[in-house]
Amino acid sequence: MEPDDLTSKQNDYAVFLPALSGFYATYIGKQRSDPNNVPADRMPAQIPDMEQLNWLNPQKALFPYRWSLYSAGHANLDLNKADPGEDMVRDRDSTAIVVGDSGGFQIAKGVWEGIWAAPDSPGVQAKLAELTGKTEQRVNKSGKTITVDLLKEYQDKLAAAQKKRDAVLKWMDGVMNWGMVLDTPAWVANTPVGPKIGLYTYDDAVAATKYNNEYFIRNRKGVESGGVKFLNVLQGSHHAEAFNWYETMKGFCDPAQYPGRHFNGWAMGGQTKTDAELMIRLLVEMKFDGLLQQGQQDWLHVLGTSKIEYALLLTDLQRAIRKYVNSDFTISFDCASPFLATANGQIYHHADLSRDRRWSYRMSKSIDDKKYALDSRTLRDVAMNDFVDHFVHFDESPVSARCKISDICVYKPGVPKPGVELTEENFKDQDLYDVVPDLNKIGKIGRTSWDSFSYALQMGHNVWTHIYAVQEANRQYDLGRLPNSMQWSHGDYAKCRDIVERIFAAPTKAEALDIIAFYKMYWIEILGSFGNIGKKAINSETQFQALFTVVDDGDGNIGDDMEFDEAKLDNLS
Repeated sequence: MEPDDLTSKQNDYAVFLPALSGFYATYIGKQRSDPNNVPADRMPAQIPDMEQLNWLNPQKALFPYRWSLYSAGHANLDLNKADPGEDMVRDRDSTAIVVGDSGGFQIAKGVWEGIWAAPDSPGVQAKLAELTGKTEQRVNKSGKTITVDLLKEYQDKLAAAQKKRDAVLKWMDGVMNWGMVLDTPAWVANTPVGPKIGLYTYDDAVAATKYNNEYFIRNRKGVESGGVKFLNVLQGSHHAEAFNWYETMKGFCDPAQYPGRHFNGWAMGGQTKTDAELMIRLLVEMKFDGLLQQGQQDWLHVLGTSKIEYALLLTDLQRAIRKYVNSDFTISFDCASPFLATANGQIYHHADLSRDRRWSYRMSKSIDDKKYALDSRTLRDVAMNDFVDHFVHFDESPVSARCKISDICVYKPGVPKPGVELTEENFKDQDLYDVVPDLNKIGKIGRTSWDSFSYALQMGHNVWTHIYAVQEANRQYDLGRLPNSMQWSHGDYAKCRDIVERIFAAPTKAEALDIIAFYKMYWIEILGSFGNIGKKAINSETQFQALFTVVDDGDGNIGDDMEFDEAKLDNLS
């Protein structure tokens, strides 16, 4: 069975980046330094080498694919220390392209502690003056009353933010091909976290991001010295904020303002990433501002979006910009769905590209039953034969094709003593068994038949299925098949690709904006990560939620762009 070379199948489509999970990457990296990290008898017989699951390894991968995204929020930022769990990214093949997410989400969620307001802002300076000489009595964890110097405490929080700011910059420069600057999302000021990190208003978030941009501009290694190519992140919770943010930050991409140190492309978050009209209007502004130039600004990344129709729109945009503005321009987009779905016990099983319907990924509850621990059938065989109503389709991946169901359901059941009835309350009692069921890695009887490597195998399957679905959708789109949302169903019945081409072929900004305005109600129908994002875009304030919707044959929709707590997987087996 030959590897499925997904790199060669990418064509000129917008590039999907699997948002690599640290949990998954750890399996690849640790096996390099410790071949017994996953024992040979635990590896599937047809996947004897862990590197076969590493899509960034073109020589050994079951499905070579040279692109991925990795977040500073999950990474070990200390490049002075060896960390096998980071080797899938740090020690990758020279042909691989990894885009770094800077970790602004961690700031906005309060995961990265510190005061993230611009240190030179009037608010911070006023706070420093206010706290000078002030102390406060507190009871520490040991129950002892201590005196806290409030000025020093505040200065320490500023220092913590600066330490992280510098670490992210050095990590990006040392590891990434392309990397996002460290933004503070506009929506954080409307959350309880905002005041805790010194961001009370939208203007505070803008000033904080501008400060980070200036710091990165001054201290970056520089592309000519082997450093990362930086992407200028755009945020905003509605159109007015988004355009204000762009006007404030666009100079950082201007080589005339920062010769030799300017940022090298763009990234879109917040409302800009899910609102088709807003995204296209901003791209038109960039075109006529001279900020989509070949060799100067060659990349746009769209943060955390997974809808298939949106992938098609991004391909249309990439092709139009390459044709009329910059022949080297690339648009990428990411999501963590293949990993998050597995963590929720779900498995991808079909790319549903039915004509005249919404195109989607189908996923359902995966198979988790100890009775399959001695079953020699493949995962797909069991799915299609034992769960015929559940798995109407099962798109075989290079991973699932090489996995027996017993590679997933590894823990064998026990045999209870005669007359013993096992219940939810007593099944963990080993004295009730004649033959004790397999114990998990912490020496207990668990309900699940999976160990933690079961999750990693299914993550690999899900990654292939997601990439395949995006590529196959683009192939079908090029053959003339259209989901409903890719054609304006009123008036002139124009196709999305034709509208986009007209916009970027327009000789003046006014003409381009007129075309966008004419199809205003059409952009509402194109699906981003919010579902029907257009209607939400019309609202005066759209808060951050970025939900990934799939057709779920089991338990409903699964959130995508939420923080993935990989640590919880440590106790699953």
